Amino acid sequence: MKRILSILFLLPGLISCALGQDPKRTAYADLITKETSFQHLSKLASTEFQGRGTGQIGGKMAADYIAEHFKSYGLKAPVAGSFFQPLALEKTSFQVSKFELAGKTFSNGKDFYIQGAGKGAVNASEIIFIGYGISDAKFNELEQQDITGKVVLVLNEGEPQSADGNYILTGTKEASNYVKNRNYRLQQLMAKKPALILAASTQVPLLLTRMSDRITAGRYGLASKGATPAVANVTTPVANISPAMADLILAKGKTSIQKFTAAVTKTGKPQSGTIKTKLSTEFGEVKEALHDPNVLGLLEGTDLKDEVVVISGHYDHDGINSKGEIFFGADDNGSGTTAVLELARSFAEAKKAGKGPRRSILFIAFAAEEKGLLGSQYYAENPIFPLANTVTCLNVDMIGRIDNKHLTGNHNYIHVIGSDKLSSELYEINRQANADYTHMELDYMYDDPKDNMRIYYRSDQYNFAKHGIPVTFYFSGLHPHYHTTEDTVDKINFEMMVKREKLVFHVAWEVANRDKKLVVDSNKQ
Repeated sequence: MKRILSILFLLPGLISCALGQDPKRTAYADLITKETSFQHLSKLASTEFQGRGTGQIGGKMAADYIAEHFKSYGLKAPVAGSFFQPLALEKTSFQVSKFELAGKTFSNGKDFYIQGAGKGAVNASEIIFIGYGISDAKFNELEQQDITGKVVLVLNEGEPQSADGNYILTGTKEASNYVKNRNYRLQQLMAKKPALILAASTQVPLLLTRMSDRITAGRYGLASKGATPAVANVTTPVANISPAMADLILAKGKTSIQKFTAAVTKTGKPQSGTIKTKLSTEFGEVKEALHDPNVLGLLEGTDLKDEVVVISGHYDHDGINSKGEIFFGADDNGSGTTAVLELARSFAEAKKAGKGPRRSILFIAFAAEEKGLLGSQYYAENPIFPLANTVTCLNVDMIGRIDNKHLTGNHNYIHVIGSDKLSSELYEINRQANADYTHMELDYMYDDPKDNMRIYYRSDQYNFAKHGIPVTFYFSGLHPHYHTTEDTVDKINFEMMVKREKLVFHVAWEVANRDKKLVVDSNKQ
């Protein structure tokens, strides 16, 4: 009896869902399957494609793969007869051709890493050790001697403590800005205009291990705009070194980091000094032009074909490093690229059967998202179709996993981000499409303007939103394998991935076929 009553209670909801469904639309959504999604993703996130790195062979292979499938679906090549919109990219890397210290040779990216700009060389026979590099009435190391044009060694973490465990600068257990703001110490030092800063920290070996050669890979920008500096207002090169390298220098002065900190704690006074040892280095910025393309395929609409719905996802990831480690990027963003391909095929089949959309749909696989949303920035600044005629951008970036928030709870969810930022109608279309067809929890946590992750601003849809175009960003959330070599196909939840793809399909179908363009009636942060 209890089961019968439960079924009776469920029936109104089930009938309501069935009445809300359009069988024609459902038939084409159901062309998106676990099997076809797996075929694409297992290729895109394969060893063969080498992590689809910007400027790497794997990225080119991915672009070719997408274009070939767009062509096979019968999509039009909208970039003057091509599926490719090449980006004018510029990679700027800071390379070190020589670094000899205390009679030993060290390698940038392996033993240390340098941040800087321009080109230069430094040859010194002495290094000034300035301890914590503090300029304060209670503990002033920077005024002990003139460091202009000199090589200085600084401990880029911590600050002086007294024997009772209190910090000397604050007189309490509360640290000062030298600890709270990790750039404060270096900013103070740069104002003194040394030739080179050797900044020692226990974090350096950890970063070198975790980041590998990505830490020295350089920065990327659109060539027309110039590459954006990785560190603002850098006037002095900073060589980030390990405590072991610092102790190699300090040993020449018959001390060490441990002896230095013990002496500070005992005396409460600076322990700066000049150390006689040789340093010789040559370094400089190297610029390289890259031309990774956005990949575009157009499905032309009918009576409203001049209006365009964009369905997008970036195809690039972190590629392969010098050790041969592949960052497969199955979820980020092989899953979103797969969604673009699956939706393109489904809508193309609908058009072949005479059920094509009223508005045109532009499918875009963006390049260089991982380098700063550069592919979508380039498209927004050089649109193939007028932005004034672009109705919405539905962007898919990471839809294949279960995130940390939902791992022990409901797996039947999707983060829907930004749908109400500009258009209340787009928000409602997402909600209704899910209610009628996909029945997931729509998680809006990242719409909170106080979200410290600022996820809304971190994928390609934002370059459309900046121009007042309503957007939605579909996202399954962060997980422990994000941007690691462990983001692989075997961890993808294909059942949920397909559900999420179908939600995007139903939203796109509705927006592409409604009588009026989406209203733009808000501008939320």
